[in-house]
Amino acid sequence: MESETQPMGRRVAYWRQRRGMSQQVFADRIGKSKSWVDKIERGVRRLDKYSVITELAESLSVDAAQLLGREPRRRPGLGGCLDQVEVESIRQSLERYERLGRFLEAAPIDPTPIPELKGAVNYCWLAFEKGHYPVVARSLIQLLRDTPLAEDRPIGGTSADAAELMTQVYQIASTVLRKLGEAQLAWLAADRAISAANRGNDPLLAGIATTRVANALRSLGRYQAALDLNVQVAHGLISEAGGESSSPAAISVYGALLLQGAMAAALAGDSTTSDDLLDSASRAANILGRDANYYYTSFGPTNVMLHRAAAFVELGEGGDALAVHETIPPAALGDLVAERRAHHYLDMTRACVQVGDIEKAGRYLVTADRNAPAEIRCRPLAVDLIDQILHRTKGEPAQDVRRLAEEVGALN
Repeated sequence: MESETQPMGRRVAYWRQRRGMSQQVFADRIGKSKSWVDKIERGVRRLDKYSVITELAESLSVDAAQLLGREPRRRPGLGGCLDQVEVESIRQSLERYERLGRFLEAAPIDPTPIPELKGAVNYCWLAFEKGHYPVVARSLIQLLRDTPLAEDRPIGGTSADAAELMTQVYQIASTVLRKLGEAQLAWLAADRAISAANRGNDPLLAGIATTRVANALRSLGRYQAALDLNVQVAHGLISEAGGESSSPAAISVYGALLLQGAMAAALAGDSTTSDDLLDSASRAANILGRDANYYYTSFGPTNVMLHRAAAFVELGEGGDALAVHETIPPAALGDLVAERRAHHYLDMTRACVQVGDIEKAGRYLVTADRNAPAEIRCRPLAVDLIDQILHRTKGEPAQDVRRLAEEVGALN
């Protein structure tokens, strides 16, 4: 986010770009010329009238204090990540049906060539893995519009190619929305991902889409349904793919399904089933023989250990979770994508809270923030943990914990 030390014009440009507006579109919205906007953003022209600043802020759907460089204190964790305007834009994208344009009297839109779409989807995945969720949001809003049109009128590929890209877009949307606490929207996006995957030619994409549906069901409290779905699809997929002689990609997707099933079982309080599924995932990881990232699963021996620790957290066994963490090679953990590392340290923060080690909980939380700040700044779960750490700390919290609390607006 733009800070108080940066010129106001830079902050105007930041929020204009974040809202997906060109200088011309923004100029039209506020009744100014494009040249006026350009001069403001470059600092050639000063913004010295508060009435003009408030008008710009209203058009950008932000508080005037944000343009003045005085970021308002904010709760819960959407501040510093996706804001409600961006979440609403994704919601509207999910609710739009461009493919019915001929019935809705919508103006025809030229489809984006499939090779170009593929590059945009890969870019969105990479942004997600780095935890750059505002970048993900901007990409999703465009891709949720472009991929349905490409499936109807494919250029440079087939309709099946476009459907396979579409399922990935819906999967990213589902995962991000779930992290933000938007469980119903996450379920809608995941359900769309399943439908799109079935229109493609890659059965493994349907397998990965299943994990998004199951995770959304978990967020809705439907633990048994999530468990059953993951396990059934995992066994069907690996049988069809050839069992232990399956391709590394198929083994990765199979393993990812087992891991998510284990998490659903843990949330349901079924430790025996959770252990069994984790053991099966471990055998699959050993067959794979290394940490890989087929279909953006991050599946491998290290990720199995991360899920084993996370399952203990969901079962309320924080001490066991921390014991598993101690056995994870630091180098292997460091090789995982930033989002996965931060997610793990967030789980270990919860484990520390469970065993009453609040000082260590603060250290793990700060480590999670250093790996992927949006995992902390975005997620209501993380902001709740900051609250718990502050309230249970004897005396003053550590300086870096206090700074993080201030930045997410957790200090009164």
